[in-house]
This record gives sequence, structure tokens and C-alpha cells, in this order.
Amino acid sequence: MVRKSWGVVVMAGTNHRKRVGFAVALGAGMLTAGCSHFSAMHWPWTHKPAAPPVPVNEMIVTTDSGAAAPYPQYWKRNTLLIDLHDASQEGGVVVKPRPGGQWPVRVAFRVTPGSIGVLEVRGEERMLLPVAQAAGPPIDLELAPGVYIATTVQLKVHWSAR
Repeated sequence: MVRKSWGVVVMAGTNHRKRVGFAVALGAGMLTAGCSHFSAMHWPWTHKPAAPPVPVNEMIVTTDSGAAAPYPQYWKRNTLLIDLHDASQEGGVVVKPRPGGQWPVRVAFRVTPGSIGVLEVRGEERMLLPVAQAAGPPIDLELAPGVYIATTVQLKVHWSAR
């Protein structure tokens, strides 16, 4: 539709709408590009990732032959977690408190399902902990309270595929 107004030919509405749409799109693009440096800012709804656990050395962990075993230990609240998730399909360790030390309130073992089938712990009592055969993320297996007491000398831990 063409209109004449004071001697000027004007297109009624179509060019004006296109220009406004282009200006809005251009403005949105400039705002997006201009605000890209805000990604490093701390926003109130974002959270920092959890810090990795700090390794501790509370217990003496050795192999059956007496050599030091390379399994890290961590505190998970008031539970001492001995990390066996890299363990082979069959093996064993001996866990003892440090000289002059005592047993923690709780002890747990982290294992990977599919690589270990059963975990056997011998202390004051014997405890068998079956592990699922399906592969998955590492899980924590906590010992029952009667497996060790304050006077327990050591825990013998053995694991196998089944």
C-alpha cells in the first residue's frame, strides 16, 4: 500500500516493522555479547562444586605380608572410609589402629560393584558384605557395630569376585 503525504511516497508499515525487528534483534545480540563476561561472576543461585575429600592417615593398612597397602582413607562425617574402589578382583588387607590410637566410631569400605563380588571382614565377629554384580559407581559399605570393639587388635579384610 502506497500513501502520498506532502509529496513524499511512504510504504505503509512494512519497512518500519522490518527496521524495528532488525533493531530489536541487533540490540539483543549486542546485550548478549556485552554480558558474556558475567559468566565468572558469582550468581546467588549457583553453588561451588564440592571439594574433594582430604586424605587422612588414621589407620595402618597393610597387605597380608605386612607391606604398606596403597588404599587412601577419608573422613565422611564420623566414619573412616577406606577406599578400595581401585582394588583388584581378589585381595586382602589388614587394618590396625596406630600405636596409642583407637578405633574410629565407624569404619566403612568404598568398593566398585562389578569388580568385587563379596567383602569379608574378620574382627571380633565375621561379616560378609555381598556387592552387586552389575557395574556402577563406587558404593560405601559400613561395618556393623559388633565387628570390632575397642580391644580389637586388627581387622582382616578379604575380597573376591564371589
